[in-house]
Amino acid sequence: MAYPIYMTIGNISKDIRRKPSRHAQILIGYIPTTSFRGITSKAARRRAQANLFHACMEKVLAPIAPYSETGIAMKTADGIWRRCHPIFAVFVGDYPEQALVTCTYNGRCPKCEVSNDQLGEYQEFPTRIHNTAIDIYHLADHNIHVFHRACRDAGLKPVYHPFWTSLPFADIYQSITPDILHQLLQGIVRHLVTWLSCPTVFGPNEIDMRCQILPLNHSIAVFPKGITTLSRVSGHEHKNMCRILLGLIIGLPLPGGQIPSRVVRAVRAILDFVYLAQLPSHTTDTLRRLQESLSSFHVNKAVFIDLGTRYSFNIPKLHGMLHYSSSIKLFGTTDNYNTEQTERLHIDFTKDAYRSTNRKNEYKQMTTWVERRERVAQHAAHIAQRQQSVQDKAHPTMSLGPPRIHYGYLKMPRNPSLKSVSFQRLASEYGANMFQDALADFIAHINNPSVSKATLRNQAHNTLIPFHAVPVFHKFKFKDSRNSSGSEVVDSVQVRPAQTDLRGRIIPARFDTVLVCEGQYSTHPNKGKPFHINEDLSDITDCYSGDQIAQVRVVFKIPDNVIDIVFPSVDVTPPNHLAYVEWFTPLPATRDPVNHMYKVSRMFQNSERHTSIIPVETILCSVHLFPRLSSNTPHDWDSSSVLEHCQSFYVNPFCSRNSYLRFA
Repeated sequence: MAYPIYMTIGNISKDIRRKPSRHAQILIGYIPTTSFRGITSKAARRRAQANLFHACMEKVLAPIAPYSETGIAMKTADGIWRRCHPIFAVFVGDYPEQALVTCTYNGRCPKCEVSNDQLGEYQEFPTRIHNTAIDIYHLADHNIHVFHRACRDAGLKPVYHPFWTSLPFADIYQSITPDILHQLLQGIVRHLVTWLSCPTVFGPNEIDMRCQILPLNHSIAVFPKGITTLSRVSGHEHKNMCRILLGLIIGLPLPGGQIPSRVVRAVRAILDFVYLAQLPSHTTDTLRRLQESLSSFHVNKAVFIDLGTRYSFNIPKLHGMLHYSSSIKLFGTTDNYNTEQTERLHIDFTKDAYRSTNRKNEYKQMTTWVERRERVAQHAAHIAQRQQSVQDKAHPTMSLGPPRIHYGYLKMPRNPSLKSVSFQRLASEYGANMFQDALADFIAHINNPSVSKATLRNQAHNTLIPFHAVPVFHKFKFKDSRNSSGSEVVDSVQVRPAQTDLRGRIIPARFDTVLVCEGQYSTHPNKGKPFHINEDLSDITDCYSGDQIAQVRVVFKIPDNVIDIVFPSVDVTPPNHLAYVEWFTPLPATRDPVNHMYKVSRMFQNSERHTSIIPVETILCSVHLFPRLSSNTPHDWDSSSVLEHCQSFYVNPFCSRNSYLRFA
């Protein structure tokens, strides 16, 4: 029914701006969507719609034009009056809106003068000059034929006085910013999924089948029917596809026996670009890697033409990736101007507002409804401030410098899932076949931390375990330490055997894989630097050489009534929660040369899986693994059994942002 226009200011912290409840964006107008059905010519109708848009935008932004040069006194957030100069700085919108605002044609770049047959080239082109465009549009007041000819020669639409011609200090071509949602997720990633599922590449059947084999994880979405049959895919779903896309094609053969390495490199390059472009902070190194990933894709993109999937890469959204680095240097990281925020605002300011009307003369009713809501919110905030019922909380801001890994702090359940599980049941249902031996090793190590390995082995052999069952936990979580409320769950680990639901259906077992940091109590197979266990693990940003991947089989506690018997020394304070884990091989020094992922496999000792008992506090986060599948993978494998059947894996760096910073 209308195009809503929102405004925000640049000095608002982005962790405030990205929360709609904080009202960092305000609605400043509705632009009508008149279709001009009385105009029979389509070209004339489009020109009329463009002229209407720019006339409305000029009226909306007219109040800031005289004050851009002279300035205006404004009271800032600290209560001090200052002379401010409001200028039109950034326009946030998708590609059709960018073309409408810059008066450029569809299929052209709104920022540079690239021809439509060169959009697929990895090459810099001259930028559009704002003053030149203004001179052209001033011709509209004189000879109309000269004006149309000048617009045609410059590749611009003949719009009568675009709104930005009257705004001082504005550069509309520089103000166009990248758009993660529509440009990358709904654009490039959607194209990539289509290319990979083409019958001349991997085909939809193999890709959809592998969606059902990938192990489960807190950050991994489940696509039970695959990803190629989905329709009306949202940006959030494309984000979830990015987390698993590389694992779906590893090991798949191409038709005709062609080598798929170039396809894998191209996919890896696109995923790297998508993840690097969304980082909340950048350095010269991350921007260099951003450009290198784009260069790597252009080096390998010809494989899709060779396979008959594409005839050219003249895609405006692909060309737009060239401008990410310069825009980030000018305007900061892309989460400052991503359209995901404004798409969410449509619900509050447009859809809900329209539903509150009687569908007659709706613009006036919508405006009144929004104004009343704003006044109520302002009054409520004023009352809360006067009554001091809401204490001001310090909201974290993104730190300058290189991106950092922020592990959440561990949050264990208050009560165990099962109060008493026997050792025999742990072996039969949880797969903890070596539980008693590992427990004896752990107890001996805690009581005698400084003895040699041979002595420790003898003491473990003679250790008496005075209990036969333990309380067991089936899940624990990690919460965001940067969140002021501390209520956001950023990660979780599930460790449970097979069970049945209320309808008698079997729920398969699930034993997640995790990243373990060597602890002061740990019997870690690879000794690295000592690690002091803290209650809050958010400050851990260095991944030591002792970090290793393991699969958690049991999370338990030693019964309280035998603690003093098991650990008689008063100098020993055993950890509260323990985990029985099966180890994978250490991360190699180098990654795979094609897919750039770390390869790990099951670790064995005396033909048995290498197991240990470790403190739960030494678990940093969950880790997702891509099984190393081949073209003849058994069809009876599924997401609940692939960790047991497959012996070799790749570490998924796209599981989360932390995983990407750690493993990419």
